[in-house]
Amino acid sequence: MQNDPALDQLCINTIRTISMDAVQKANSGHPGTPMALAPVAYHLWQHHLRYDPDEPHWPNRDRFVLSVGHASMLLYSLLHLANVKAVDEDGKPTGGPAVSLDDIEHFRQIDSKTPGHPEYRLTSGVETTTGPLGQGLGNSVGMAMAARWYESRFNQADAALFDYRVYALCGDGDLMEGVSHEAASLAGHLKLSNLIWIYDSNRVTIEGHTDLAYSDDVESRFRGYNWHTLHVNDANDTAALEAALVEAKSVTDRPTLIVVHSIIGWGAPHKQDTSAAHGEPLGADEVALAKKAYGWPEDKFFYVPDGVHERFAQGIGARGKAAREQWEANYASYQKRYPELAREFAQIDAHELPADWDAGIPTFEADPKGMATRESSGKVLNAIAARIPWMIGGAADLSPSTKTNLKFEGAGSFEHDSYGGRNLHFGIREHGMGAAVNGLALSKLRPYGSTFLIFSDYMKPPIRLSAIMEVPAIYVFTHDSIGLGEDGPTHQPIEQLASLRAVPGLTVLRPGDANEVAEAWRVAMADPHRPSCMVVTRQALPTLDRSRYAAASGTRRGAYVLADAPAGQKPKVILMATGSELSLCVDVYEKLAGEGIAARVVSMPSWDIFERQDAAYRDSVLPPEVDARVAVEQAASLGWDRYTGRLGAQVVMRSFGASAPLSDLKKKFGFTPDHVYEVAKQQIARAQSV
Repeated sequence: MQNDPALDQLCINTIRTISMDAVQKANSGHPGTPMALAPVAYHLWQHHLRYDPDEPHWPNRDRFVLSVGHASMLLYSLLHLANVKAVDEDGKPTGGPAVSLDDIEHFRQIDSKTPGHPEYRLTSGVETTTGPLGQGLGNSVGMAMAARWYESRFNQADAALFDYRVYALCGDGDLMEGVSHEAASLAGHLKLSNLIWIYDSNRVTIEGHTDLAYSDDVESRFRGYNWHTLHVNDANDTAALEAALVEAKSVTDRPTLIVVHSIIGWGAPHKQDTSAAHGEPLGADEVALAKKAYGWPEDKFFYVPDGVHERFAQGIGARGKAAREQWEANYASYQKRYPELAREFAQIDAHELPADWDAGIPTFEADPKGMATRESSGKVLNAIAARIPWMIGGAADLSPSTKTNLKFEGAGSFEHDSYGGRNLHFGIREHGMGAAVNGLALSKLRPYGSTFLIFSDYMKPPIRLSAIMEVPAIYVFTHDSIGLGEDGPTHQPIEQLASLRAVPGLTVLRPGDANEVAEAWRVAMADPHRPSCMVVTRQALPTLDRSRYAAASGTRRGAYVLADAPAGQKPKVILMATGSELSLCVDVYEKLAGEGIAARVVSMPSWDIFERQDAAYRDSVLPPEVDARVAVEQAASLGWDRYTGRLGAQVVMRSFGASAPLSDLKKKFGFTPDHVYEVAKQQIARAQSV
């Protein structure tokens, strides 16, 4: 590509003006950052980002993460001007543009491909959903980890399939958020030299100048995280930016932070360095003045001058196409020399699992003493992961407690000197772990992260984003109730189950015994576009006798009849439970049966799966004509009324827990066979009196 500073400046100003116009037409959005960072983003894309607009999902592309998601018009402008192609759900180009000029004109409008923040799967070319600040940075760490794992797994001495980098563009808000600290610390520890963050230091947030609340020495902080740091004093100085990017790419032992100083809303004469250019449209008069400052026609809107599309095609287009075609030629050769590894990667790329992925899942024999469901979960996890080489994960410093260590031969630990290991050590960084797990999932691995259920509160933002993005992240949450005993209320989850169940698109599974655990893992692994939470116990639970009670395969439908009234009899009461309270309901059922009272036990490990069943199945499990019902769960009551009805009873937690041995806690809060039996008898009497 020939040097042409004037044409490059024309491209930069096109990014700025169509961003201004889109925000102004929508009367909503953030024009300042796209205006200020247009030179930075343009230079990165044109000269460094290895990315083919014709094949935006080719596996060895560099990833570009716009962590400052409110600056979405910067990304949409780049996707349009670079003529990035739209792809279907399988990643195949459709022939149309990822973002047309018409899409940009409908910025922030209903059903548009240009929402206020970039949305993965909605807009081709968007690598991740970056709404809450800092999340994109955490995602980028997971992406960089995935890149290193791919290199270790697939690269051979005579064939290097993977060597891509991950670039993230962030701002003051990202670096204030705690998740960015966790993510940066983890990346520095892992020495992820394929990770480059570009920090837009414009010193402006919504409330005004950052002096109001932020005075960190950012570069010193990042050097403390074991990052390389560089400085560019002016975002418009592309020569300095070029030198910084070249140096960053040469660093081999740590990630790099490039601090770039910009003036937000550059070119808007009356709004430079103000929050107005950050969080609202400039106004028609200011837009006209800014265009005048750029030497732009003031009466033209969404104007792309001749030569701009062609300039992008000469730069990122030609460079990316050549890189992608060379990679495809290398891959064709690789398939011949390493057919097994090539087949494995093809499965990963297609979101497929090996044909026998669940063949090793154990069946657990009936045992009244049983085991904690965290124990059975660990056994099932190891059986699955042993057959899926790209299943990778770990815990927030709790794997001995959450039983999420992969123990089979060759599993190893993922560390800076062994990137092929499959046990991840996230440290005590739950929020960063969740965001990194999303980055791994976006890279098509099958990741999991684990901690105690109470600490899911630290992870709500990435869990929610997993569901929005429809990625198959798995979260294993143990110590799921007051059953953990003496640690007391601060560690005993109460409202967490209700909170997780409230997330649309998230599968929440609380299995009641070891065989339900096995089925729950089958459910979680089977869907490549839905995240799951596995909620399991610290305390031992009986393994139910499935020759006496229904098969655990009913778990796949969310809820099922575990034990029923004698043939031909309608149950007088329905006992419903999840998790550790299921065996309690079975005990009560047996006592009622011994008295000749017809009862039914319904296991409900996953409400959301049950709700997706047809009405006929739901009514077969919970017959509408039987309104004597008891729900039993060591968690908050929220949501149970949809199953118990207005007149049903709930043996649930209505306060926080307490610090005491489990047996004492069960008595205090009513989770005993005697208490549940009395509640069941009361329900039967009520129904008979109507």
